[in-house]
Amino acid sequence: MIKTIRIGNYISVQGNFVKKTEGGKMVVRVGDKLFTGTPVGQCA
Repeated sequence: MIKTIRIGNYISVQGNFVKKTEGGKMVVRVGDKLFTGTPVGQCA
């Protein structure tokens, strides 16, 4: 499942969902790299 996270004030990353951390952050995979950030809310 493709998810979008924010890893900075101006940087967003879209990738395959890997896991959710205990702190409420989300990990996504892009190629062979993992990124951790805050999930972006869904649009209406």
